Amino acid sequence: MKIDFKKLLPHLIAIAAFAIVSILFCKPAFEGKVLQQHDIVSVDGMAKNALDYKEKFGTLPLWNTNLFSGMPNYQVAIEGPNYLLNFNKIMALGLPKPANFFFIACICFYLLCMAFRCNPFVAIFGSLAFAYSTYDPVIISAGHDTKMMAIAYGPALLAGLVWLYEKKYWIGIAVTTLFATMEVTSNHPQINYYFFIAVVFMTISYIIKWVKNKEWKHMAIALSLALVGALIGISNAGVTFLTTYDYAKYTMRGGKTIETTDKGIVQKKTTGLDNDYAFQYSFGKGETVTLMMPNAYGGSSSQTFDENSNLVKQLVDKNIPETGAMQIASSLPKYWGGIVEGTAGPVYLGVISCLLFIIGLVVLKTHHKWWILGAVIFAIFMAWGKYFPTFNEFLFNTLPLYSKFRAPSMALVVPQLLVPLLAVLSLQQILFKEGTELFLTKNFKKILYALGGVIVLIGIVYLMNDYNASIDKEVIAGYSNQPEGGAEIGRMIVSGMKADRKAMFSSDLLRVLGFAVLIAALLYFRRRKIISSLIVIIILTLISTGDLFITGKKYLGEDNYIESDSYTEANFKPSQADALILQDKDPHYRVYNLAPDRFQESKSAYYHRSIGGYHAAKLRIYQDLIETQLSKNPPNMAVLNMLDTKYFLIPDQQTGNVNVSKNDSAMGAAWFVKQIQTVNGPVEEIKALDNFDPKQTAFVDKSQNANISQLAFDSSAKIKLTKYTNDEIEYESEAKSDQFAVFSEIYYAAGWNAYIDGTKSPYYKVNYLLRGMPIATGKHVIKFKFEPASYKTGYTMATMGNILLYLFLIGGIYMSFRKKELSYSFIRKDFANA
Repeated sequence: MKIDFKKLLPHLIAIAAFAIVSILFCKPAFEGKVLQQHDIVSVDGMAKNALDYKEKFGTLPLWNTNLFSGMPNYQVAIEGPNYLLNFNKIMALGLPKPANFFFIACICFYLLCMAFRCNPFVAIFGSLAFAYSTYDPVIISAGHDTKMMAIAYGPALLAGLVWLYEKKYWIGIAVTTLFATMEVTSNHPQINYYFFIAVVFMTISYIIKWVKNKEWKHMAIALSLALVGALIGISNAGVTFLTTYDYAKYTMRGGKTIETTDKGIVQKKTTGLDNDYAFQYSFGKGETVTLMMPNAYGGSSSQTFDENSNLVKQLVDKNIPETGAMQIASSLPKYWGGIVEGTAGPVYLGVISCLLFIIGLVVLKTHHKWWILGAVIFAIFMAWGKYFPTFNEFLFNTLPLYSKFRAPSMALVVPQLLVPLLAVLSLQQILFKEGTELFLTKNFKKILYALGGVIVLIGIVYLMNDYNASIDKEVIAGYSNQPEGGAEIGRMIVSGMKADRKAMFSSDLLRVLGFAVLIAALLYFRRRKIISSLIVIIILTLISTGDLFITGKKYLGEDNYIESDSYTEANFKPSQADALILQDKDPHYRVYNLAPDRFQESKSAYYHRSIGGYHAAKLRIYQDLIETQLSKNPPNMAVLNMLDTKYFLIPDQQTGNVNVSKNDSAMGAAWFVKQIQTVNGPVEEIKALDNFDPKQTAFVDKSQNANISQLAFDSSAKIKLTKYTNDEIEYESEAKSDQFAVFSEIYYAAGWNAYIDGTKSPYYKVNYLLRGMPIATGKHVIKFKFEPASYKTGYTMATMGNILLYLFLIGGIYMSFRKKELSYSFIRKDFANA
C-alpha cells in the first residue's frame, strides 16, 4: 500500500500534541525527578524481599516472607512468560513516568476515535479530555499505577470491538487481542470489571441492531472473534489471573468464618466482603455534579479553608482572634461530599466534554448514544454505593465477583471513558459531516435548550441544597463539650462552612454558565460561517485541555516529585534500631513494629520479616488474628512468641526515634509440643489462643480430620532449621519417639507441600494459622516447598496465550493492510453515522 504522508500528517500532529502536553504536564519528570507516591512507596517496601531474592536466584519468589509473617507474593511481585514487557515503553515512545501514562491514554482513546471514523482533530480533543480527566492525576499521585494503566488501555480494547462489530474483522481481532491482553495484564480486576460492563452495554446495542437487520452471520462471526480475543487476553494473564483467583478464596475478599461483635467472637460464614466495608468510598448523589464542577464539593479532603473564607470572616466578626480563626479553619476540610473516608480529588471530566455529551444526547441520531447513556447512568448508580442501597445491595448479592470489590466510586471510570466519547461523536456530527450549516440551523435551538436546561437544573440544585456534611455534627458535638460558649462557636463554624460550600457551588455554577456561552457562541459563529470547523475544534481543544491541565496540576504538581537520587533515603532510610536488628544473622526471626500504623506500613518489611505490613488483600486467618489477638492492648505475647517475634520496634512519640526491644521468649522456627488439643470450629480455636503456652500445646480443629494421637513427649527431641528461602524451607529432626512439630510458618494449603525424607506428607493447620505435623521417631529431613498448581497452570496458559497473541496480531495487521481496513478508518475523511 502506497503511503500518502499528507493523509498521515493529522495523525503525526496528534502524536506530537499528545507528547507535548504530557511533557508540559509532567515537566519535573524530565528534570531528573521522580514521583513520591504513597502506594508505590508501600509496594517498594513490600517487594524489596522479592527483588532481593531475584537478585540472588534469578527469579521472583512466589511467597513473601516479610509481610504479615508470610503470604503469597502474587499481588506484590510476580512474573510469567509475558513477551510484551517492552510494549508499554514502545507505545509511550520511551517517555518517563508519569508522562507515559497520559501519552498511552491519549493514543488508546485516539484509536477508539479512529474506530468511529472521527476527524483526527476531533479525536485529539477527545483523547486529551479522556487522558487528563482529573481522576487520572489524582490516582497517579496516590500511586495507583496499575489502575491508571487499566484505565488507559480501556479505549483501545473498545476500539478493537467496534472494528469487529463494524465488520472490520482483521484489524478488529488484532487490536482486540492485543489490548485485551494489555488490559487484563495491567492487573487491576476491578477496573477490568467496570470496563466489561461498558462492553456489555455496547454489545447489547449492536445485537439489537443486528437482529433488526437480520445480520445473523455477521453477529456470529463478530461475537465469536470478540470471545476469542478476550480468551487470549485472559490466557496471557494466566499467571496473575489463576493465582489471584485461587488466592482470593483465602483472603479478606473471600469472606470470613468468624466475626468480632459486642458479644464477643461469633461464627459467621460469608463469601465476599462485608457490605459496610465494600461500600466505603461511596459517591454522594449530589456530588455527581463534580463530573463537570470540580470545586463544587471542595475538591479534596486535604484542602482546608483559608483566610479569605466565610468561615474565618464569621469567626473574626464574632471577636475570635484571627490567628485562632485561622487555626480552626486550617483544621477543617473543604470537601463535603459523600466519601466520608476522605478523597484525594474529584472525578472531573471537563465541563466542555460534559456539555457536549448532553448536546449529543439531544441532537445525535445513533444507537451509540443510547448504550453510552445507559452505561453512564448504570455506572453512576453503582458509584453511589451505600447512598443507593436498594440498587447496589442487589448488585452486590447478584453480580458474579462484584462482592469481592470495594470503593464503589471507582465505577466512575465508565463515565470518564464514555462522556468524552459521546462528546467526540457530537463534535464529529456538528462540525465535520456534510451539511454542517444546515444541521446547525435545524438543531441550534435544541442545542441552546440543552445548554440552558443544564444551567437551570444545576441552578435548582444550588437553590435546594442544604449544604450539610457529615462533619458538621462532629464539629458541633466537639465544641459543645467545651465550656463558656463552646456550643455557639461550633454552630458558627458550621454556619461559616455552609456559606463557603454555597460559595464554591455558585462559583462553579457560573463557570459552567461561562463555558456554555462559549460553546453556543462558537457554534453560532460556525453556523454563520464566520469561523471554520477547524477553528472551532482548535479553540475547544485548547480551552478544554487548559481547563483540565490547570485542575489536574492541583493534584499532581511540583510538590509530588522529589530528586531521584534521594528517593530511597527519603522513604527507607534505616533507623539505628533497624541497623541493630540487621546484625542478627538468624534467618528466621520476625519483627513487630509497634507504631500506630503497624498494619498499614511496609517500611518494616523493607528490612525485616515483619509481623505487620501493608496489603489490601491479607490472608483471612491473619486478619482474624489481628482483630482478635494482635490488636489487644497489650497484645497477646503467647501469639507473638509462636510467630517467632524476636524484636519489637518501639517508636518514641516525643523524639520520633525508634527503640528496639529483644524478646527472648520467641519460639524460634519450629518446636515439638507436649500435647495436642482438638477444638470444635474456628471460634473455639481462636479463643483458645487467649490463654495458652505454645511450647506446651497445639490446637487442631477437628474439621481437618487429623488422625493424630497423643504422643509421648521426648524432652531430648530436637528439630532445627537448616535452610530458609521464600519458596523452600528445610528442617532436621531427631527424636526417640513419635513427636508433633509446630512450625512458625503461616498455613496456606493452596501451594505449600510438605515432604519427609523426600516423601510427600500431610500437615495441618494448628493454632489457627500455623503449620503442624507428626514426625516419626529417628532422624528426618523435613521440607516445605511452595508449589502452587495455579501458578504452573497459569504459566502454561500464558505461554500458549503469547503464541496465539502474536499469530493473531501479525496475521490481523497483515490482512488488514491487504483488505485496506486501516485506510478505511485512518485515511478516509467521511464518517459513518452508525
